[in-house]
Amino acid sequence: MIVTEDQGALRIIRLARADKANALTAEMLAAIATAAETAAASGIQVLVLTGEGRVFSAGADLDAVANGLGQDPVWERASSAIADFPGLTIAALNGTLAGGAFGIALACDIRIAPPSANFFYPVMRLGHLPQPSDPGRLSALIGPSRARMILMAGARINAEEALTWGLIDRITTPGTLVETALELAEHALGARAGHVAAIKAMTR
Repeated sequence: MIVTEDQGALRIIRLARADKANALTAEMLAAIATAAETAAASGIQVLVLTGEGRVFSAGADLDAVANGLGQDPVWERASSAIADFPGLTIAALNGTLAGGAFGIALACDIRIAPPSANFFYPVMRLGHLPQPSDPGRLSALIGPSRARMILMAGARINAEEALTWGLIDRITTPGTLVETALELAEHALGARAGHVAAIKAMTR
């Protein structure tokens, strides 16, 4: 389940399946994509992606994977919609980020997480390929060798290591994640939409 909430020029996209560790289904990914695709036309200048519970997302829902979710183009649709949004995007990762859920977080401009978060993408062990855009985005953030440590060597890294590597940009306490995201979004929320889009384009 995905819950969206608009506050002026801010849209919060929340994974709301805490009882299943926010495991992603095709319907959830499509809802994320739609929320991002329609944002700019609705006057939204900042997207904040977060989740409920102690885990941001365990990745793909296993029952859905058995029915072909792993090869569904909806993964790329969701991450591309976030990456293509002309405003500021912030992943307020409320906990561990795993597997295919990496895609929607890597597509964001900024990532913050609590000290307890872990990060792993076990595609090698499971015999899967990562989503097409994920390796390039991961390598751009942390470098090819560290990307291979996660994707090929199965490295599981904690929040401190993720911060050192550049996978996340700030560690904050769990209860203040959204508040921290709003602080980071303050300037973008107060600017003209065209100005936000221009600066984002200059930093690609």
